[in-house]
Amino acid sequence: MAVSFVHLSDIHFGQEKGGELETHNDVKERLLVDAANQVKSLNLSIDGIIVTGDVAFAGKAAEFKEAGRWLDRLAKGVGCLETAVQVVPGNHDIDRSEISGGCHLMLKSILEEGEPAFDKYLNDATDCETLYRKLGAYLDFAEGYNCFLDKKGGIASNKSFDLAPGRSIRIMGLNSSLMCWSGEKEGDLFLGARQRVLPIKAGEELVILCHHPLHWFNDEKKARGYIRNRARVLMTGHEHQPSVGVDEEKPGRDLLTIASGAAIPPHATEEYGYTYNILTFDWDSESDALKVSIIPRTWSDDEMDFVADEDLLKDIGSPILLASANFKAAAQQVEPELPEDSEEVEYPVAEADTIVIVEETTVPNRFAMVLLRFFRDLSPTQRMRILVRLGALPPTWRGTMIHGMERTVVDKLMKDGRLGQLEAEIDREQSNGSE
Repeated sequence: MAVSFVHLSDIHFGQEKGGELETHNDVKERLLVDAANQVKSLNLSIDGIIVTGDVAFAGKAAEFKEAGRWLDRLAKGVGCLETAVQVVPGNHDIDRSEISGGCHLMLKSILEEGEPAFDKYLNDATDCETLYRKLGAYLDFAEGYNCFLDKKGGIASNKSFDLAPGRSIRIMGLNSSLMCWSGEKEGDLFLGARQRVLPIKAGEELVILCHHPLHWFNDEKKARGYIRNRARVLMTGHEHQPSVGVDEEKPGRDLLTIASGAAIPPHATEEYGYTYNILTFDWDSESDALKVSIIPRTWSDDEMDFVADEDLLKDIGSPILLASANFKAAAQQVEPELPEDSEEVEYPVAEADTIVIVEETTVPNRFAMVLLRFFRDLSPTQRMRILVRLGALPPTWRGTMIHGMERTVVDKLMKDGRLGQLEAEIDREQSNGSE
């Protein structure tokens, strides 16, 4: 079964000043209308929205709240759940005012010493919290969409979608913002082994989301090696210039790269316009390959509206068939025969060819909506009041609630059958409308 997504990047909520506010608001409204019209005219069923970073402009909570309201309208217009948003952080999603002197010293040390220093700080709980503090508002926003941000230097989101029996895609998001401050340049960023070592699974092809293109990373060579050999699609943002290309140099392992462009660049020019895409992923049974259809949309000053981007795919076409090694591997697997005198036999499982643990992040729809309302729509003060009233705080709590602990508490409320109580308390806070 094919899955389809609206893909956009670099929306930059909060960037507008003066007359640009009117221009950008108009573009956002036209994007909502255009996306809904495209989905209807093409008779598509949209499974979700993908945002490859820079949701906000300065990483402030108010910017993410505005973005959330707009994304709700986009989801409604294209017919997908409000919770069906997958997002990764960009450099504008960090709050630079939260970068302490200690954080600056750590970033300088990492630039001078490389990945060993990066790992050293990630392995220290206090240092790690210092590095992630600038992403505080983003963490709430992303957690609302169940796009966990692994605060040990790991991935930023992870969701799988079945295309056919034994054939699926896993959309994994990478966090490229951890080394961002304000003056970062190409070659300053790190992914680190916790992110770049990607899993391999027969029957499953990887779609990787990353705000920055790979040439921004100090560990580019290693990251490119893993992505080139183990992923089938790489989707990026940041550079505001849309492009699509297929690398077919590795036999049986094609890589499609989609640079999304910017939905709302700071200043639209002939080179950097307003853009977004509609993507469909499917399984081509005849070639046992991943099939990707791209509908690129771009702003036209002649029409003052979004139109088809006729130039983006003129050299490559659409749909695109990608030679898919992991799909082929599934076809070659032989199911072991059970002995006649046994109903079940345990067979040894080969060690995974990866050092990371990939966790599925799909949750029931009701709980997904609770996460959205709790983390995205409530302030930290409101969330704390709810947990206190519910008596849900752990015995070891001493006044500091780090983000991972907060999610653990919410998960426990669900497991304990208290979801209705949590919903009622969220309603109470939202009806009061106070901080």
